[in-house]
Amino acid sequence: MSVAIDLSGKTAIVTGASRGIGLAIAQGLHEAGANVVLTSRHQEAADAVAEPLGERALGVAAHAVDADAAKACVDKTISHFGSLDILVNNAGTNPAFGALSDMDQVRFEKTFALNAWAPVLWTGLAWDAWMKEHGGAVVNTASIGAYGIGPAMGVYHASKAAIVHLTKHQAVEMGPKVRVNGVAPGLVKTKMAEALWKGNEDSVDARTPLGRLGEPEDIAPAVVFLCSDGASWITGETITIDGGQILSRNSPAERS
Repeated sequence: MSVAIDLSGKTAIVTGASRGIGLAIAQGLHEAGANVVLTSRHQEAADAVAEPLGERALGVAAHAVDADAAKACVDKTISHFGSLDILVNNAGTNPAFGALSDMDQVRFEKTFALNAWAPVLWTGLAWDAWMKEHGGAVVNTASIGAYGIGPAMGVYHASKAAIVHLTKHQAVEMGPKVRVNGVAPGLVKTKMAEALWKGNEDSVDARTPLGRLGEPEDIAPAVVFLCSDGASWITGETITIDGGQILSRNSPAERS
């Protein structure tokens, strides 16, 4: 039995939605009929991406690790649209590029604060304000880095492994009314990941079984699905979306 994806009447918050994967997810949810709140650290950036979407979209300035700003965004979403049915914890960072032996506490804590703590913070606020009573769906953005080892990526990968594990805990704690899942993108053509692909696209394409670098639009449909009734019996899962990159990384040729 096929289930059409129709999110009409639902309201979603997408954190870190001013560009890249977050923006593609917000656009995908909007196309499926949802009201969408797009967050960014700066109001101008949030407005710039929300305004083209029209009346069913709202830009809100909210740094993802700012508890007061997060609560204000959740409250504003409910007062403006009347509900908070979907939360996509997408905001992420990687200021900690480098060997663990050279890492400092400031970069370590900043990485874990945004990549692991912020999803816990926002999900708790959404739970308290709406989802505990009315239900909902949460999607956390992880990474295939959660499942492997990469040069100079130890802190980032550990933070993404943490959110994969936290997703499972949230799914157990918040069921049966709220489903919590994740997506683990491979290397996608975003500004944050530029150092890993820019000027190196042919090599990335050659190591990817599906033959190309990912685009933000490759991630959005899976998130939309996880937020829909079609995923009504899926929770605690993190879906890998990487064109097969993780398979290539684990192959004998790649290890050699």
